Parts: sequence; C-alpha cells; structure tokens
Amino acid sequence: MPLQRVTHVPSDLPLREGRDRYLELNGFSMAEYSSPVFAFYLFGRTLRLPNPPARRRVVALHDLHHVLTGYGTDLAGESEIGAWELRAGCNTPFLWMINLTAVVGGLFVAPLRTLRAFRAAKGQRTLYVDGRDAEAVLKLPIAELRRQLGIPSGGHTAAP
Repeated sequence: MPLQRVTHVPSDLPLREGRDRYLELNGFSMAEYSSPVFAFYLFGRTLRLPNPPARRRVVALHDLHHVLTGYGTDLAGESEIGAWELRAGCNTPFLWMINLTAVVGGLFVAPLRTLRAFRAAKGQRTLYVDGRDAEAVLKLPIAELRRQLGIPSGGHTAAP
C-alpha cells in the first residue's frame, strides 16, 4: 500500500477515533504494536524487522504523535516526526537512537522539512514526557490535546 505523505484527521474527533482513521489510512493496525516483527517501507520495498520490547513500549504513542502533528508516514514524514520528538521530548535511549536515525536520514531525503520540524517543536511536549496514561488521552478531542501539549491547533502541516 502506498504511504500517505500527510495524514489529517478532523481536530474535533476524540484522539482514539483520529488514531483509528490514521491507522486505516496508512494500512497499519494495532496488532502490529505487539507483533514480534513490524513492516518498514523503504524505497518501495517492504522490510520486516524484529519488534523489540523497547519499540513495543513506544510505538502506540509515536502513532498518536503522527495524528497530533500531521506529519506523514513516508521517509520525509518519519524524519519530521523524529526531529519533532527529539526536541519535544524523548525519555529513553531507544527513542533517542531511533529519532536520531530518522533525522540523519531526513537530512538526506528532506533536509528543510526535517529542520523545520525540529524548529517547530520548540516549547512543545511529547506524550513520552507528558506522563499521562495513553487510555486517558485517547478520550480527549485532538484539538484539546494539541493545546495541552503546545502543538498548533491544526497540527504542523497544512491539509492537502
């Protein structure tokens, strides 16, 4: 399935519904969060990689960040979300490693977008460092959670 450059969902939806739309639009499922392997798309090819416990602990929140920011799931979008997460708050060595890797890749595939995403994250917070239970935030409207985390009301990308 081709990846979406940007995934936008209505801001008035509860985050749970926004996440479900995001997953559907991008061909993902929640089953992948606990699967022993995950699919990674690179230059039109599907790679299957081990899904270590460190990734399993953070991938659901990472997907929520895609919904909240509007950054896509292609290479450039993953670079943007990696830069945003680095500046807005990582709290484990795994997150630092995976996001630094995404940013380095982004400096080759979309350098300006990656740098813009890093700058845009100033003063914002990720759900990693926010500390709230994921189930609790899933009930909040997307617009309200964006406000609480310092993310612009429409996310960081303009709707297509």
